[in-house]
Amino acid sequence: MLDKNIIAQDFKAIQQSTVNALTDLDGGALFEIEAWERPGGGGGESKVLQNGKLIEKGGVNFSAVYGNLPEAIKKAFKTDQEEFFATGVSIVLHPHNPWVPIIHMNIRYFEMQGNGNETLRWFGGGIDVTPHYINKEDVTNFHQHLKGVCDGFSKDFYPKFKTWADDYFFIKHRNETRGIGGIFYDRLTPESTGLEWNQIFEFSKAIGNSFVPIYTALVKNNREKTFTLEEKQWQFQRRSRYAEFNLVYDSGTKFGLETEGRIESILMSMPPMASWVYDYKAKLGSLEFETLSLLKKGVNWA
Repeated sequence: MLDKNIIAQDFKAIQQSTVNALTDLDGGALFEIEAWERPGGGGGESKVLQNGKLIEKGGVNFSAVYGNLPEAIKKAFKTDQEEFFATGVSIVLHPHNPWVPIIHMNIRYFEMQGNGNETLRWFGGGIDVTPHYINKEDVTNFHQHLKGVCDGFSKDFYPKFKTWADDYFFIKHRNETRGIGGIFYDRLTPESTGLEWNQIFEFSKAIGNSFVPIYTALVKNNREKTFTLEEKQWQFQRRSRYAEFNLVYDSGTKFGLETEGRIESILMSMPPMASWVYDYKAKLGSLEFETLSLLKKGVNWA
């Protein structure tokens, strides 16, 4: 049987191991650590790195919150029950170098009482990459790594969760994907997966623990590349799309705001600088044009 306290404990351990690895990888700054409490119950710990050698701004956040569901969430979940518990780890990294991609990872667990007093619970999460410039070899290696993790639990997971990510990380008003996707999943239960609860928990932890080797490989191939002012400006332009998605569509942002989470932690995902160039048009045949042409659903990267 699942124990929410053990889930929170293991998630917090993933936060710490990730922070340790990123501190070594960056090599130029330490994470600022801030514990916080949620007024309605629970709290978390935000660990943020700014102005490092590699990472311009990034965070590895942990939370375990509980209390009464806001009316908007109750309506969305179609429940008249009050109490909930949620725990998770959320990571977003914005690098200095435009040849290193933005990366996001989230694992989470949610629990509440159903209308029949049964306990409703599920796992969600995912990991995705938003390159400023798409390097096809890096993208293929990223997707193959994710496929390997997923296949260790179910051969159905990668194709299903990859499609889910393509659909979820889609900026409708731009008619483009946020990046080159990855995997996204939500409301995983034994009924929806055919796995036992402990296997779903282990899958969630495997995704969390895949972050460090995945990001290390992306960084290793790109952090020493030189870049021009024009390429830096393009990075700011790509960051603007990332910000638009998080503020308009991201369910985690909405849930955090609805449940009165800590604003600085919720908006940690925002880039330190971004640019909205009016009616930007990439030059035909340029690397920028090629990147935009690949921001589509359904690309078979693996």
